[in-house]
Amino acid sequence: MIPAIQVDQVVKRYGGLTALAGVSLQIEQGEFFGLLGPNGAGKTTLISILAGLNIATSGSTSVMGYDVVRDYRGARRALGVVPQELVFDPFFTVREALTIQSGYFGLRDNDAWIDELLDCLDLNDKADTNMRQLSGGMKRRVLIGQALVHKPPVIVLDEPTAGVDVELRQSLWQFIRRLNQDGHTIVLTTHYLEEAEALCGRIAMLKQGEIVANDTTQNLLKRFSGCQVNLKLAPPGLPAALQYLLAHGGGEDCRLALDSYDGVEQVLATLRSAGVGVLEMEVAHPDLEEVFVKIMNH
Repeated sequence: MIPAIQVDQVVKRYGGLTALAGVSLQIEQGEFFGLLGPNGAGKTTLISILAGLNIATSGSTSVMGYDVVRDYRGARRALGVVPQELVFDPFFTVREALTIQSGYFGLRDNDAWIDELLDCLDLNDKADTNMRQLSGGMKRRVLIGQALVHKPPVIVLDEPTAGVDVELRQSLWQFIRRLNQDGHTIVLTTHYLEEAEALCGRIAMLKQGEIVANDTTQNLLKRFSGCQVNLKLAPPGLPAALQYLLAHGGGEDCRLALDSYDGVEQVLATLRSAGVGVLEMEVAHPDLEEVFVKIMNH
């Protein structure tokens, strides 16, 4: 099976600035893939190259086997992109915007799918509303509809929930999960790391134009994140032998950072030896935000 997205040694330079420094990436069909990184890491540049909005200095990219430069028509048909910016035409209604977008791909009788998109994105009551009259969250829904109007097998979501209320965010992810279950490949960039952790089966992290991590979400959580132990001590005060583990607090309430769960037993033994009792203890689960910070600071 051909990969949904293939990126081979892609370099992008803007004068003396290197935005992408030899990025290689393979995303399989049907994956829910996360592309994470701080601002300026090169995520949007890579997406722009995939979408044909930018040309790589060197290297190659393909979507569903179509080279984005040589076979650009096939690559465009196979890809739907929800941009980070709110870009819209103020002269059309929501339904007209989706119908015009269908026309770009030569789809004449697409009303049934447009109706389904309007329903799934909760835009039925806004279908005949002019785009400039919509709120920011509503405009973002329309952008998602435009990206999906030609039923692309690969969908790229660049910060799709930025500035979106909680209710829309939940309904949006329910819809995107359904598309993924139906076989669509989803590529997500987001600064809401809890979303990436909950949704993505595999994650790549970019830093300064290079991929610094690429693994399944569960493996990243296991490899790069230890655990945190929150303790309430009596009498207050952490023994000197455990001070190197202290992440926060230090009196009655202490938070310790451990490399693994195996260290919990040693902490308790050291406390007992020092005559310090434990009134409360909570072992916090590792999360993707902690992993992300560790990798970016490595």
